[in-house]
Amino acid sequence: MGPDRHAARCRAFTGLYPQRARTPGNQRPGNSPATRPSRSAVTEKQRCASGQQCFQRSSVDQHPRLRRRYWHRETCGLRPGRHRKTVHLRLFECRSHHPRHSGSANREPRPMTTPATRSFADVRQALLDRQELALVDVREEAPFAQAHPLFAVNIPLSKLELEVFPRIPRRDTAITLYDDGEGLAQVALQRLQALGYSDVRLLDGGLQGWREAGGELFIDVNVPSKAFGELVEHHRATPSLAAEEVKALLDNNADVVVLDARRYDEYQTMSIPGGISVPGAELVLRARELAPDPNTRIIVNCAGRTRSIIGTQSLVNAGLPNQINALRNGTIGWLLAGQTLDHGQDRRFAAVSEETRETASADARKVADRAKVKRASRADLQRWQAETSRTTYLFDVRTPEEFAKGHLPGARSTPGGQLVQETDHFASVRGARIALVDDDGVRANMSASWLAQLGWDVSVLDDLHAADFSETGDWDAPFPAPPQVEAISVETLVQWQTQVKVAVLDFTASANYVKQHIPGAWWTLRADLKQALEKIPAADRYVLTCGSSRLARFAVADVEALTDKPVFLLDGGTASWIKAGLPLEHGESRLASPRIDRYRRPYEGTDAPREAMQAYLDWESGLVEQLGRDGTHGFYVI
Repeated sequence: MGPDRHAARCRAFTGLYPQRARTPGNQRPGNSPATRPSRSAVTEKQRCASGQQCFQRSSVDQHPRLRRRYWHRETCGLRPGRHRKTVHLRLFECRSHHPRHSGSANREPRPMTTPATRSFADVRQALLDRQELALVDVREEAPFAQAHPLFAVNIPLSKLELEVFPRIPRRDTAITLYDDGEGLAQVALQRLQALGYSDVRLLDGGLQGWREAGGELFIDVNVPSKAFGELVEHHRATPSLAAEEVKALLDNNADVVVLDARRYDEYQTMSIPGGISVPGAELVLRARELAPDPNTRIIVNCAGRTRSIIGTQSLVNAGLPNQINALRNGTIGWLLAGQTLDHGQDRRFAAVSEETRETASADARKVADRAKVKRASRADLQRWQAETSRTTYLFDVRTPEEFAKGHLPGARSTPGGQLVQETDHFASVRGARIALVDDDGVRANMSASWLAQLGWDVSVLDDLHAADFSETGDWDAPFPAPPQVEAISVETLVQWQTQVKVAVLDFTASANYVKQHIPGAWWTLRADLKQALEKIPAADRYVLTCGSSRLARFAVADVEALTDKPVFLLDGGTASWIKAGLPLEHGESRLASPRIDRYRRPYEGTDAPREAMQAYLDWESGLVEQLGRDGTHGFYVI
């Protein structure tokens, strides 16, 4: 391909990473078209773990990237296979046409256009009008949890490509991005446009602009659901008992059963003594068999407040004859009372009888009707999914085990209790339509009753049969076609580590890195990459990894834009290193970035400071007042 044609092919993808023009004095060798090495020299191909083609070499001396030092800087990122209709996300590598690489040292970079914005008033009105809107905070979770609007969703720039498709499935959704002055939103806008999103704007003034316009700001995560839980307790006076009262009942062998409404893994981490794991949406279906005697008191707990309030009120709404109470303040309240939790328990609910299932189904349907949940058919779903002007989420609210055995094609596994607790994570477009699926009507109707009160347009599919649950296995999350990059094997990395200066960058979650990582690897936050590279010792080449290499694959272009050294992907990621039985390191040995990728929740584990736990409870108790000041929630309580 000639230089003019090559530049034309790349021109459409410029501007994502603008770089300074190169002058004759600092022009790098090999940048002229006459000296550019031919891509045809790369002939050996191998399938990577992702299923995409990668170039792989096991020899230190034979890798073309190492024979031609500047090869990685001189070619457009449209790798072999670029004539396919799918444009792989190697968009950030198209640099050879830029003045830095074109041989035209005096050519000025093209000015970037000013991105379109939406104001605080625009966003607020869209929320009040129930229009579809995704208000996206692209910072990491920890800073997001310090201050954000009520209906903002957190999709960090570092993981944007992996998270955005399932969370914002319609490409012409009105998306409004913001940060707090870090410049992340501008980069996110360009990436989303490259992914095909057509209506992406920045929030005018960012987070500070929202604050200055009088917008209410909230702390923590999953705030809409937590604030709604407080509103439910406020309006319905949901019955609860203090930790000391519950312990006295247990110590006296009273006729009580404790049902833990959290995820099973949370229950295993810590639980109330004698408690049984019954995640939220399962309560109405299974409580009758766990407490068949109407005289048995049922106590529902979670880690804090929300899921115990919603779980208790679910049983009350469904009309169970038992006396039902929430454990006030959950396991946090239990610890603050100086009481001991169990760890590693495995008590779970058992299968229910057909009679119990039918009774629970009828009760759940009555609750859903009171909440004005809509009914839908398979034909309705097909029509909705064909619409291009409305977002429809399809969620299967049964247990993950049931989902894996058989589910409706296209459905996502979202156990109902967690869907109500983390609605903003699963349905990130406020104003979208939600369709719920189960095989008995209990979990879908109870979950839908809460989503309707949370202001969602929600329907339950009624006419499904066993044959409709034809797809098996885990949910297959959609994500962009992975960029084609140069990959090396674990064996090659081991060899390089003994012969040359290699920097291994690990883009996994910081908690995963601390648990185990490749010896010598540096934990790196993708959005913090420029600063991170300044902390990492100089290297002759870079190898990127994460758990499976999926996120690291998208980071290759980012690293290449910041270094003259060759950059490679570890084929199969850290998982392949572990599979090979190679040594591992543990702990915070090499952190190139601050650990802000996850907000430390005060209700996780038992080692949070007492002051933090109490402050969290105090904050939750004040959410009803904050909802009133915000004025956009649209919640109601039946």
